[in-house]
Amino acid sequence: MPRSQPRKRATIREVAQATGLSPAAVSYALRGLQVSEETIERVRQAAAELGYEADPIARALASGRTGMIGLLCGSLEDLWQQSLAFGIGRALRDKDRYALILDAAGDPARERTLARQLRDQRVDGLIVQPVDPAAPLWAQLAETLPVVAIGDALIDARTAGEVVFDNRRGVTLALEYLRDKGHRRIAVLTPTRSSTPDRPADVHVIAEANRLGLDIDVMTAPHGLAATTEVARAMLSGASRPGAAFCFSDSIAYGVYAAAAELGLRVPDDISVMGYDDHPMSGLLTPGLTTVNWDIDGIVRAAVRLVVAAADGQHRRRRIIQAPELRERGSVSRR
Repeated sequence: MPRSQPRKRATIREVAQATGLSPAAVSYALRGLQVSEETIERVRQAAAELGYEADPIARALASGRTGMIGLLCGSLEDLWQQSLAFGIGRALRDKDRYALILDAAGDPARERTLARQLRDQRVDGLIVQPVDPAAPLWAQLAETLPVVAIGDALIDARTAGEVVFDNRRGVTLALEYLRDKGHRRIAVLTPTRSSTPDRPADVHVIAEANRLGLDIDVMTAPHGLAATTEVARAMLSGASRPGAAFCFSDSIAYGVYAAAAELGLRVPDDISVMGYDDHPMSGLLTPGLTTVNWDIDGIVRAAVRLVVAAADGQHRRRRIIQAPELRERGSVSRR
């Protein structure tokens, strides 16, 4: 029986003929650039029917671009950052880009190493949620690579764009809410290490606690449920247990829930708990976690729009300030 011949790869010219467009217009449409949404849909449908797939090597040689965008996450043990990475990867794929996702694991030294590796792999752009926003490396990278920061601005770096959290407002929302509920002694659990003491949220929480007359105890709680639960267990077992815990990520708050359950304590009767990013799981807890929402879908859209535009040579630097919103559920009681 004769062996079947492999199917010939469809060309961009065949897609152009099927749609009545020029090859250049088809190329733009496949990358989601400079054409209408209707044209993009028509081209993608024709490409799918013809079995057209872009040749990444040929495209890189022709354009000098790899089609890859680096995404450097602060810690993928944080569930919110997992959701962020998933959303950015999917949104980039819709723009005919591919995310190369790396995890700094909360370590500033690892973050610097991975950032250099992404640069050396010639990604077309880099999205970073920095562990150490003050590292001198960012200014160097931004000179040769479009960099978009999420969360905190990169100090002294001329980035292609920033999606900056209004941490001052977020911290104020959380601490004023706890104060209005009658809490004065509050444990603040943060993933920030002593090597990066200048992160804005941590700076603001101390300043706001002083302004509001709150007695706070800031402690490091590394991402990861086991590590966070251990920190929370020690906090809750102490002789002077705080009335509330304000956690700088919902994943950390989950560790407080776990430790409280182990010790036979009830949320919020024995310990009130507040988070800071509104992960979807937070509404499923019993009681639901009161937290601060940052609109993750809006962050994804903004970051992808900025990095794709910069990778395509559009050099209009933008700073987008993400406003917080309080999500009140049942995890904070009145004292």
